[in-house]
Amino acid sequence: MDIAEAKEFLKTNHRGCLVTRKKDGSLQMTLVSPVLGADGNAIITARDTTYKVRNIKRNPEISLLVYGEKFNGSNYIQIDGRAEVIPHPRALDIVLHWHRQIRGEPKSWQDIRDKTIAEGRIAIRVNIEKVGPQN
Repeated sequence: MDIAEAKEFLKTNHRGCLVTRKKDGSLQMTLVSPVLGADGNAIITARDTTYKVRNIKRNPEISLLVYGEKFNGSNYIQIDGRAEVIPHPRALDIVLHWHRQIRGEPKSWQDIRDKTIAEGRIAIRVNIEKVGPQN
């Protein structure tokens, strides 16, 4: 598995588990829906008040497990990299791109924009540095 193959996998597989480090160094894991961003990085979204965002701001080194439709028996990849928290207003277009990849075209983009801002939903960009499994 190389980075180009991992990016191809991300185009159609959006179930994942993000691993960050807590203040005490222990692991914090959370379910996420990653997509391949327009810039070729992995993108997830979160409310800006969540633990994953706090952890990334303190230590941007993360791991991300992405798997297929079925938990058991699906292909999967592990991505290791550095995450960047992107606040508003820069996050809005990235979150809208994420929305399009996960949920398709909404009836009203304005409603999605309003909801994104009201929820404090930001973007997290992951620079893909290493992938696996390795053969």
